Amino acid sequence: MEDLSEETIIQRLAEALEVPPEETYLSAFLSDAPRPAAVLIPLLRTKKVGEDEECWHVLLTRRTDTLAEHRGQVAFPGGRSDPNDSSPEVTALREAEEEIGLDPQKVKILGRLNSLWTITNYTVTPVVGIIPWPYHIRLEEIEVSRVFTIPLTWLADPSHHEIRQRSIPVPYSQILHSDSYPVIYFHPYDNEVLWGVSAEITMSLLNALFKNKLAGD
Repeated sequence: MEDLSEETIIQRLAEALEVPPEETYLSAFLSDAPRPAAVLIPLLRTKKVGEDEECWHVLLTRRTDTLAEHRGQVAFPGGRSDPNDSSPEVTALREAEEEIGLDPQKVKILGRLNSLWTITNYTVTPVVGIIPWPYHIRLEEIEVSRVFTIPLTWLADPSHHEIRQRSIPVPYSQILHSDSYPVIYFHPYDNEVLWGVSAEITMSLLNALFKNKLAGD
């Protein structure tokens, strides 16, 4: 699988952004205007375990088990937009600084992906940026229990993810008139499971970077 340059990543993100996102069934059921949010997809260069050459990794967080929403889930740094945020990039960088102590000045923004409308009525804009590595991570311990990285090539292997049906909790099941919906699950990596919206964002990134030609295709 090709080892993408920064220039190639920038170009492919821009090309993917020109393709209109697919229409979502949520528009038929969620009448309120979605709330804006953004996440940072931190890319970094480091070695795989047992290998000598560096390659692209994605940094992810695990949310703590005490949060009201998405407790214990694997996620990208990010959250809802503040009224004073001038762009998704500002939101993503602000949230990443709050959650993992990432200095916004240390992030090289490469582009963004099309926004994703979630079942909880957020429009989440993924922002892609390169971060220095190694980096002294400072966790916001109320929100984040740990950070870890996954090689991009591992994520791009189709044998490492699958679609499962997940139950829809009330009141969303009543709104959508359905008890379940399809969800992407990646196989465990470093004892963590990437699934749901974060997995969907990851697939959007992989499709943009590798132009729908993933490892093994």
